[in-house]
Amino acid sequence: MIGEYARVTPAALERALGDPEWALKLVHGWREAEAGQRPEAAPARCLDIDKAWDALGFLLRRRGFPVDIVHGEEAVPDADDWGYGPPRYLTPEQVRCAAEALAGLSGERLTSGVGPADLAAAEVYPAIVWERGEPLDYVSEHYEQLRPFFRAAADEGDGMLMWLG
Repeated sequence: MIGEYARVTPAALERALGDPEWALKLVHGWREAEAGQRPEAAPARCLDIDKAWDALGFLLRRRGFPVDIVHGEEAVPDADDWGYGPPRYLTPEQVRCAAEALAGLSGERLTSGVGPADLAAAEVYPAIVWERGEPLDYVSEHYEQLRPFFRAAADEGDGMLMWLG
């Protein structure tokens, strides 16, 4: 399971909420176009955080983060499964709030005071990694990709679609 994101304009978000099949085709087109280019996180339309999504969710909840940037705040109505369930979304206002909060929280600070044993005890996916005692560098590296991605989305006034693929 991989955490995936797509930045969408307010008009595209509105259309996606009424036509999730159209949104899936749009996102697939962006992913294919960006796969060959490998854009940096900030200018990219799509981003994946690999298997770091559950650890990030755990760590952000622990910090009382104001927006659920891992699972989204709302489900896309009537959407089919995009991998491991239907997509969810954030409004442009929620993206802006998240970007501001992300700006004030470094990856190092996010993971401070937490070790692999804490993630293993909380059964954070993928548990086998934390049971082996792997460091949280993997998680903080993916978190650091989210920061410019959300900043760019907020600066453009974009909303966000997210799903587990």
